[in-house]
Amino acid sequence: MTGGLDRIPKPPPAGGTVDGSHATVIRPTSSDPTGRGAAMAWTQQEVRELKEGRYMLIEEEPCRILSIQMSKPGKHGEAKARIDAVGLFDGSKRSVVFPVTHKVRVPMIGKRNAQILSLTEAEVQLMDLENYETFSLAIEADLKGQLTPGSEVQYLDAMGKRRITKA
Repeated sequence: MTGGLDRIPKPPPAGGTVDGSHATVIRPTSSDPTGRGAAMAWTQQEVRELKEGRYMLIEEEPCRILSIQMSKPGKHGEAKARIDAVGLFDGSKRSVVFPVTHKVRVPMIGKRNAQILSLTEAEVQLMDLENYETFSLAIEADLKGQLTPGSEVQYLDAMGKRRITKA
């Protein structure tokens, strides 16, 4: 029985399957104390499939796409796309250029509701209304004066970061 070891299937490479297709990747980091990693999920998508108003990761930051401009392919090159986006959590504008066949990471963004438990000058303590998890967030300047204990707010949860979107 020589050669039997050659027939044992090899495990798929990291980040994909044997045939090269990509699946959802979940990567927990030290900022996720539970180790679940569910808030860290992202998928891959080709640039040609992206649309304005959707999300993508640029420099490990979840960003909302403001505009996409596609160029025509050249004689020896392929079509390129210029993407202008703004960061969800830092608000900075970013611009990238990729070939339209390039695969980019698209974050899984959760829009959730929470109730305000307590309020200080700089921080608000919230409780998620689905899983009853409590957490604290810094109060942004544009939300000061709009938050009251006992009221409900909507927040974004993406890549281990959270931000209040509606008061």
